[in-house]
Amino acid sequence: MLQRPHRARGVGAAVVATAALLVAGLSGSASAGQAAAPTPPAASAAGAVTSATDPATASAARTLRTDAAPPALLRAMARDLGLDRRQAQRRLVHEAEAGATAGRLRAALGGDFAGAWVRGAESRTLTVATTDAGDIGAIEALGAHAAVVRHSLATLDAAKARLDRAAERRGTTDAPVWYVDVRTNRLVVEAVRPSAARALLDAAGVDGSLARIERTTDRPRALYDLRGGEAYYINNSGRCSIGFPVTRGTQQGFATAGHCGRTGASTSGHNRVAQGTFQGSVFPGRDMAWVATNSQWTATPYVKGAGGQNVQVTGSTQVPVGASVCRSGSTTGWHCGTVQQHNTSVTYPEGTITGVTRTSVCAEPGDSGGSYLSGSQAQGVTSGGSGNCASGGTTFFQPINPLLQNYGLTLKTTTDPGDPGDPGDPGDPGGTWTPGTVYQPGDTVTYGGATYRCLQAHQAQPGWEPPNVPALWQRPAS
Repeated sequence: MLQRPHRARGVGAAVVATAALLVAGLSGSASAGQAAAPTPPAASAAGAVTSATDPATASAARTLRTDAAPPALLRAMARDLGLDRRQAQRRLVHEAEAGATAGRLRAALGGDFAGAWVRGAESRTLTVATTDAGDIGAIEALGAHAAVVRHSLATLDAAKARLDRAAERRGTTDAPVWYVDVRTNRLVVEAVRPSAARALLDAAGVDGSLARIERTTDRPRALYDLRGGEAYYINNSGRCSIGFPVTRGTQQGFATAGHCGRTGASTSGHNRVAQGTFQGSVFPGRDMAWVATNSQWTATPYVKGAGGQNVQVTGSTQVPVGASVCRSGSTTGWHCGTVQQHNTSVTYPEGTITGVTRTSVCAEPGDSGGSYLSGSQAQGVTSGGSGNCASGGTTFFQPINPLLQNYGLTLKTTTDPGDPGDPGDPGDPGGTWTPGTVYQPGDTVTYGGATYRCLQAHQAQPGWEPPNVPALWQRPAS
C-alpha cells in the first residue's frame, strides 16, 4: 500500500463550513451575491441521505432541474429499474443531492477520498469512502455512510493510468475491460483469459493487492450499423445516432461518437437530406466527434424521446456511481439502467478506448453516438458494448464534458428568461469564471471578488454563476 504524508486534520471544520440524439439547458436559481451554503441532508438512523424530495426545496435538485424530467424518461426508468413514477422522481432528486454532498466531501477529505456511490431503489443512501477513520464523523455529519478502505481514489486512478499506458504497447482483446470500482476499492480487469489480465497487470507494474481479475465472455464492440435505418448516415452508408446539439461560435452542429465517422466524412439526416461534415473525430483512444451542420439544420436543445416528443436537457453535471442513466438511440429508443463505473477502459477490435463510463443500459447497432441522460443532465454519447436489448447487456459512453472541452463546443441548452439566476451576461469581468468552460472537481475560479472550488464536473453556462449554484461551487471558508 502506498503511503502518503500525514496532513492536518481540518476536515470537520471544512465540512461544517460548506454546512445528457438532441439536448437542452439549465438556468440557475439563487439570488445574486454570495449564496448561503445549502443545508446538509439529514441523516436517518440508517445513515441514508434524506434530503427533501420536493425539487422546489432541494437546492441541488433545483439547480439540476430534476423537475424537467419528462414523462417518457420517467416511464423508461420505471420499466427498466422496477420503479413507479413517484419513485423515479424521488430517485432523481436524491441523486442530485447525493452528487452535491459527495462533491463537498471530496473537497474536504482531499487525499483521503476514495470514491462515492449511491444505492437503493430511490438512491436514498450515499456512501463516501475514505482511507482515514478520522474522517467518519465528517462524512456522517452530512448524512452519508462512511466506508474506511485501504486505497485512495488517487492511488487507484494512478494504477489504472499505468494499465492504459501498457495497453498502448500490447494487445488487450483477451482482457478487454478495466476500471476503478470504488465500491470494492479495487482496480478490476475483466478478461476472457485470466492469464491475459495477469500479463497486462505485470506489464503495467501494478501491485496485485490493488487489482481483481474477473472472468468474462463479453467481447465489446463499437455499435455500428451498415444495414440502413433512421437517424443520420455517414457517407450515405453507415448509420449512427445524433448525440447532443452543440455550437462553436455561430456554427451549429452535434456531438457524436468518433467511431461513427472520420474527419471530413459527410453526413445526411434521417430523411437523407444533406446535413453536414465531421469536423473532428478521435477513435480509438477516445470515442468522440462532432459534426458541423449546414444552414438547413438547426441545433435544438432537446433529445428525441418516446413517440418523437422533445425531452429537455438542462446541463451536463456528471452523476455519481450507482445513479440512474437513460439512453436514447435510433435503433432501440429509450432504455435505462445505472452508472456502474466511471473512468473505464475497454478494448474493441479497433483498439482501446479510455475514460468512458460503464453502464447497465442496453444498446444495439445504430444506437452509437446517441444521448445518455440522467434526469435532465447530459452525460455522454453511446460508444459500444455487449449484449442487446432482448437479453440485456453492458454499454459504455464517452462522457460529454471532455468531448465539449476537446473541441471547444458549447452544449445547446434552454434557459428560463424569467429565472432570476439567469442574467445572461458573459461572466464576471474581474473574475476567471467563464461560461462555456468545462470545470472538473477541484478547479478554482474567482467571481465577484471571491474564490470558489468546483464540486461536480460540468460545463458552465449563464445562470450557473458560482454564487448561484452551491451544488456545483463551494466558497471555501476564509
